[in-house]
Amino acid sequence: MTDQKQKRNVVSSLIFTFPDDDSSKPKVALFRRSDKVRTYPHHLAPISGNIDPTDKDPLTAAWRELHEETTLTPANLTLWRIGKPFTFSDPALNREWTVHPFAFKLKPASQGGQGEAAIRTDWEHERWEWHDPASIVDDEAFGGVPRLHETLRRVFPDCEMDERAGEALARGLERLQQDHKSGAHELTGIALAIFREVISQTHEIDEAFWRTARMAAWHLIKNGRESMGAATLNALLSILVELDEILHQPAPGTGQEEKRDRILSTIDSHIANRKANTARLKDAFISYIQSTFLATQPKRDRITMLTLSASSTTRNSILDAFAALDIPTLELRILESRPLFEGATLASSIYSRFESEFRSRPDKKLDIKIYTDAAAALAAQNIEIVLLGADRICSSKGVSNKTGSLPVVLSARHVTPSAKILVLSQLEKVVGDDGILEDKVEDNDPEEVFSAWRNERVEGRQVLEDTLTSPKTETDNSATIQVKNIYFEWVPLTLVDAFVSDEGLLDETTIKNKSQQLGKLASKYFDDL
Repeated sequence: MTDQKQKRNVVSSLIFTFPDDDSSKPKVALFRRSDKVRTYPHHLAPISGNIDPTDKDPLTAAWRELHEETTLTPANLTLWRIGKPFTFSDPALNREWTVHPFAFKLKPASQGGQGEAAIRTDWEHERWEWHDPASIVDDEAFGGVPRLHETLRRVFPDCEMDERAGEALARGLERLQQDHKSGAHELTGIALAIFREVISQTHEIDEAFWRTARMAAWHLIKNGRESMGAATLNALLSILVELDEILHQPAPGTGQEEKRDRILSTIDSHIANRKANTARLKDAFISYIQSTFLATQPKRDRITMLTLSASSTTRNSILDAFAALDIPTLELRILESRPLFEGATLASSIYSRFESEFRSRPDKKLDIKIYTDAAAALAAQNIEIVLLGADRICSSKGVSNKTGSLPVVLSARHVTPSAKILVLSQLEKVVGDDGILEDKVEDNDPEEVFSAWRNERVEGRQVLEDTLTSPKTETDNSATIQVKNIYFEWVPLTLVDAFVSDEGLLDETTIKNKSQQLGKLASKYFDDL
């Protein structure tokens, strides 16, 4: 079977540098492969290599290859975007390549990096150089490896769009990536507004438009805040279903402007309907409390809840439910949620809203207690509800929420076994094993942790910070330090008493059916990109 194609899974990592202002476009580093490599010697290429069986995933392989070939590490690079994999054949080598593209930002000195001085190539490369992304083409005169342009556009789709549409997508992705304060519901609203802007700035409504729309949606899901992308995935797939009908089953005589108006009207309708979903969620939450706590004790004088983080869904639902229920006192316990202290933000927001909206309600009293994260077990004593939001709900994994959720649930199970573990979430947070949203750890910038330590003047902090930022040499000893700043964790379904959604109480069957439906739509609209 010598004529059978050899199949290779490879990573292809593009390194970008960005100007300090908006006066020019980013540049991409390309490396001239040496004559010592077996494939494509003397061609321009990203940093690339095979995915080994020992690699946990393609991203692990990408970081390994970057370090081996350039010495670059997360100290000098940040992951910028992930591209959708693609497959092609090279008859000259009798090989089929599946390429997993990645884009990385080179950190300048202003961000704690060394800039291009950090790039030190090995024997696989003759030299490297910066290129304008718009100059990269797939022809012999340019001298790149096969499908180099395709690799680029997978992580830089804005370069293939109408200029204003591309700018809208690039600005939007940057906004989503940098937003570490908004909850998943708010981020989805932002993503839909960005999607609308991209669509409105795209000139022709044709098959290329349909591909642009689907690719923009894919990147907003994957390269915005992937860990919080379940709601965005659901919302954008719902929009694509309707856009598909408008584009491919148009009414007779429908012209370009009529299609555009219908498309934008469809997106606007989805954005507006999100408010109605929030109102239904509040009603379902009220109904749950009435049936669970007031049915047997209708004249109770207080209810005690424990929550964390700063979910807008949680924030809005708590006071709306309290206003509607015949309970005089709400005792609300909140964990501070380090390192960004979203719990303190939540407490402040709820307190301010109560002071503003409940002045005419002398029958209502709000008692807020803020606990440190380490005091989760103390905070859980004698509570009635542990109230969690959700960034994802998956039938096989459970509920993904802010780190600290699992410790508080386990603490409550131990110190107050009668407490109800309640997940409050829109149905759009349900996600399946669709291959788009990966179950990866979102390990964020350690600087957020260091900032908190600096403010508290933590003893020994400077030693840790210097160790992390100092360049390593081959003579360094084997002692290492890492600061892990992980935002999300899974709470198993078996630990949750009830899922309250805008469609009422959810069960595992509903979650599984929704997951399967989502997977089919994702496959339909994204597989052929």
